[in-house]
Amino acid sequence: MGFRDAKRQLIECLSDGRIDHELERSEIDVKNLLVTGYVSADEVAEVIRRCRGNEYACSPHHFDETIDVHIVKTTHGGTSWYIKWYYLDPNVMFISVHE
Repeated sequence: MGFRDAKRQLIECLSDGRIDHELERSEIDVKNLLVTGYVSADEVAEVIRRCRGNEYACSPHHFDETIDVHIVKTTHGGTSWYIKWYYLDPNVMFISVHE
């Protein structure tokens, strides 16, 4: 899956509410601002809509190499964002959403 497909699918999942989170992460209160409610799904979608391919990377998940982990490092509204996710059909699983 390339950047355009990953971006499209992520925005669809956010719009449809098909969202899960890796909750066993340490420091989840600062590493995933979406799960804490600091940012909304609409705000995350807006950040993703504006990002470009040169702000995107993809690598295998460290627990299961068959899962692609998608990473965006971008600036939006004067804030630097780090967003990391993968898909567990039909949902998106967020690892990180933070400034």
